[in-house]
Amino acid sequence: MARSCLAVVLAAGDSTRMKSDTSKVLHCVGNRPMISHVLDAAQSANVDAVALVVGRDAEAVAAVAGESGLPVSTWHQRERLGTAHAVLAAREAIGHGYDDILIIFADTPLVTPRTLAAAREALAKGADVAVIGFRTDRPDGYGRLIENDGALEAIREHRDTSEQERTIGFCNGGLMAVNGAKALALLDQVGNDNAKSEFYLTDIVQIAREAGGRAVAIEASAEELIGINTRVELAEIEQIWQSRKRRSLMLAGVTMRAPETVFLSHDTLIEADVTLEPNVIIGPGVTIRCGATIHAFSHLEATIVGAGCSVGPFARLRPGARLHEGAKVGNFCEVKNAEIGQGAKVNHLSYVGDANVGAKANLGAGTITCNYDGVNKHFTSIGANTFIGSNSSLVAPVTVGDNAYVASGSVVTMDVEADALAFGRSRQTNKPQMATRLRQRNLAEKERRQKSAEQNAGATKG
Repeated sequence: MARSCLAVVLAAGDSTRMKSDTSKVLHCVGNRPMISHVLDAAQSANVDAVALVVGRDAEAVAAVAGESGLPVSTWHQRERLGTAHAVLAAREAIGHGYDDILIIFADTPLVTPRTLAAAREALAKGADVAVIGFRTDRPDGYGRLIENDGALEAIREHRDTSEQERTIGFCNGGLMAVNGAKALALLDQVGNDNAKSEFYLTDIVQIAREAGGRAVAIEASAEELIGINTRVELAEIEQIWQSRKRRSLMLAGVTMRAPETVFLSHDTLIEADVTLEPNVIIGPGVTIRCGATIHAFSHLEATIVGAGCSVGPFARLRPGARLHEGAKVGNFCEVKNAEIGQGAKVNHLSYVGDANVGAKANLGAGTITCNYDGVNKHFTSIGANTFIGSNSSLVAPVTVGDNAYVASGSVVTMDVEADALAFGRSRQTNKPQMATRLRQRNLAEKERRQKSAEQNAGATKG
């Protein structure tokens, strides 16, 4: 029979070391708030509900947590009196009779569902408390997990350890699971007789043992339990997260020429045989189909790139861009809220916004869809097999029909019917010998200015 589980997620910290106007748990890893990563892990560990303990930015934190899909209740910690005090802010939720209580920090976005599930499994096997720890060669400053014959005897703070205990490399990660039937009884016995007069959650290990219960330690990787308090730690976590994501994609068949220079988002979807060249940045909402190539220094966001497409280098695909199979967006191009049809080409130095480009259309260098009139956006429709000459401006709203041809340098302000040739430029006039006379006039003017400057300098000197 499945065991029920409540996750108590602690998110009430003041975030003072982050030096931010925003709660640290709303800062992003992989373009997603770190608390959302924690809640994803909890959901994958089959948590039934979340008791969210909040303080600063309570409404904003609760709103993000509510997007998790889990039932979330919010509890305010009015004073900061220690971790056990924070957990007891959710007393009412804990008392609803769950089999397991998971206690998780909202600033540990790398924790995995497997680790949380392992802690729950320990409770299913009879433990009253399962503490999640990690091993390190540099344990100074961490509480040590003191084990004996497979049981956890105590969590000893670094300042309280003996010389022998200080050699222990198994350290407390802070997260734990507690038997739901005993959780409130254990938490209510935690005292604050210590230097800081705070109620420490770690004390329930000893309390449970003294009551005849059993505590165990679950080992996780050290990086899973890294908490974020500063911008430096946020960057370190981002680096670890990006490395995980890159590795996963490469193992799934994606080629990255210089993976350390590619940056991905939490929801990035990339199929096999895609190539990502160096210095590619992928924002939220991007899907790249098989066989596509994203050339160097390109930026994509909220975009679908079809199979076999080519993007960049130095291209920007903004939200709403959709490239169909075999389409090409060349170097120094920008596409926004536009469909580029199968096999169509948007060549270098072009902007296509609020538009539809038909299959096998060719947009020459410098093609611009003039979509904004200063107040409203307007749509441009470019038909299949059209040819738009270089340096053309299409002033929306405008439609260019299938198989049409727009001459280079045109400013198109009227619809162009299918199969038509459009000229949108003034007639060229050539004036024989005018270039020579113009050049001579300009040179004479230059000489006059130089002489005048010399005379003025001489007069000043005299």
